[in-house]
Amino acid sequence: MKRSALFVTVVPMVAIAFLMVNFAHPPWTPIRLFGLLLTLAAAVALTVARVQLGNSFSLRPEAHELVTQGIYSKISNPIYVFGAILIAGLLLFLNQPKWLLVLLVIIPMQIIRARAESKVLEERFGDAYRRYRSQTWF
Repeated sequence: MKRSALFVTVVPMVAIAFLMVNFAHPPWTPIRLFGLLLTLAAAVALTVARVQLGNSFSLRPEAHELVTQGIYSKISNPIYVFGAILIAGLLLFLNQPKWLLVLLVIIPMQIIRARAESKVLEERFGDAYRRYRSQTWF
């Protein structure tokens, strides 16, 4: 895995773990417990997606190879999907549901970014990419 991919995988997870440990105090409401479960599940899925993407990871849209295995066989942009879920879970765990409104900014930004990536991949892989997209969600 490239150093940049490893960096943007490990550093956010360490920061999230730090936040969770420092804010892991009562009361343990059902919403906070749900947020904890959501955060943990999304963190695992996000990490798996980054590992499965391997050296195809980049900060800017690039087309190294068409990754269609694992999580990518069902969701074409799992990093964006699980990233949004992780943010939602973390905000619930931190007992800050009002900040879920930030997703109104993040989700459209991720859609724009996914479209830019899709364009680059379609230009590089053509029909193979179009077939792949027709069989996956987001």
